[in-house]
Amino acid sequence: MPELYGREVDAAALSARAGSLTQFGGVRLVTAGDGVERGLRLLEFRTGSGLCFTVLVDRAMDIGEVSHAGRAIGWHSPTGFRHPGLHEPEGEDGLGWVRSFSGFLATGGLDHILGPEEVDAAEYDYPRRATVRHGLHGRIGGAPARLTGYGERWEGDRCVLWAEAVVRQAAVFAEVLELHRRIEADLGGNEIRVTDRVVNAGFACTPHMMLYHVNVGYPVLDEGARYLAPIREVVWVSHGDGLEAQGVGYGRCPAPQPGFREQVWQHDMASDAAGLVPVALVNDRIGLGILVETRKDQLPCALQWQNFRSGNYVMGIEPVSHHVLGNRFARDRGEMIWLNHGEERRYDVRFAVLDGAGAIAETEVRIASLCRQPDTDYPQPTGQFARLNQDGKAPS
Repeated sequence: MPELYGREVDAAALSARAGSLTQFGGVRLVTAGDGVERGLRLLEFRTGSGLCFTVLVDRAMDIGEVSHAGRAIGWHSPTGFRHPGLHEPEGEDGLGWVRSFSGFLATGGLDHILGPEEVDAAEYDYPRRATVRHGLHGRIGGAPARLTGYGERWEGDRCVLWAEAVVRQAAVFAEVLELHRRIEADLGGNEIRVTDRVVNAGFACTPHMMLYHVNVGYPVLDEGARYLAPIREVVWVSHGDGLEAQGVGYGRCPAPQPGFREQVWQHDMASDAAGLVPVALVNDRIGLGILVETRKDQLPCALQWQNFRSGNYVMGIEPVSHHVLGNRFARDRGEMIWLNHGEERRYDVRFAVLDGAGAIAETEVRIASLCRQPDTDYPQPTGQFARLNQDGKAPS
């Protein structure tokens, strides 16, 4: 039963107190009307607990704004939430993606993640397409969704706010992949649940990769904010030749710094008995944090992105399907996921607001019980990339 304003209430109790549930919470479809966002459809979620977030319908159903009780959690970049018609996935030698990069959740995929690469395209059996050129984090993030439903539904004593859509990434003589996304939150709740299915709707055996780029900004991210994760080992860092050069390790965040050069870490994470991997960024000073929970069997790799540059101040928690070295590395090691016609992969991601010192402490104990993360700020990377059992067979 939802708890709102200090008491448990059911549908009848809420109906007696207002003419519409929308007075307390709900889901509303709106369209942005100005600037680079003009024409962009958004779904506004309000749970009544203080949790508010927007779903960018025309940007792959990604999550833009997230706040709790007026405190921002999601990151906004200088680009704004650009209309998909302005997106430039092929531009700037594969880096056009960064001209549309903003928001709490940016999905990467569906057939490529990580840096720009050119890879073999023999699976499509088309003489004019010997290779495929991929930009940073793939194409799906700029694709509009076909919205199939949204609203509020009582399920017994529980009220679920929900939205569903299908996002298609397709080309003639190439991939035909669909992202079936459902987003849920409970009335009175402090969490967001994302359930994804990636389906090969085409007839060529098609590669598949997936990344959840979860971006946390100020005030959760601030000087002294802590990264909590069940890190068994640090596998790789982007700045291996100068691990301490910027004076910023993996565990504690600094204030914004002019000229900071981004740092990326790959960690090997432990999971609990249910196969769940909890990772959090917490700010003890304001008693606020965000938990990102995924499944180890679905997203076996974990990246941490630190971009502490002034004006672009953000930290990314990035559960991914493959190692940080990318598409060709996955193919060479036989770790690419290959989907035949009708085959699919499922991903379950949960975001929970940690409101108050008690919630932060409880999460810290839970994470430490799985694996105590390195005490040093600068753990040396091992360079040992674990073999991934993706059960995906390459085309014959």
